[in-house]
Amino acid sequence: MQRRHFLSACVALLAVAPFRALAAVWNRLAFESNSVDVALQGLGAGPVVPSSDIVLVAPDFAENGAVVQIEVESRIPGTEAIAILAEKNPTPLLANFVFAAGAEPYVLVRVKLAESGEVKAVVKAGGKYYGVAKMVEVAIGGCG
Repeated sequence: MQRRHFLSACVALLAVAPFRALAAVWNRLAFESNSVDVALQGLGAGPVVPSSDIVLVAPDFAENGAVVQIEVESRIPGTEAIAILAEKNPTPLLANFVFAAGAEPYVLVRVKLAESGEVKAVVKAGGKYYGVAKMVEVAIGGCG
């Protein structure tokens, strides 16, 4: 009977462990902030230096803000993370990707944009932060 209880406890622990790990990495301050500056502060970002080594591909005009494709590639050696932000969204931090050493720093995502505004890509490399921005016009807002 003790073996059965032990196995039940192990199965329950294994089922809950991934959720605890996910909760440990959730950055509430960054993802729930209502301004770009607070989101960057939540990510631990210092001053963001403009860089031409970041390629941000986004449409000039989005028919529907509910589905906007954003592509970011960092050509900065030692890229550790890429964050994508939209200044006009109720919560500006759209995504934050952390890369293992040797991973190709490239992401392609579909996001919601509330209204026309700048979309920013911020790259962390070598403890420094680099960024690029692009204006995206939105016909129909995607956040409601």
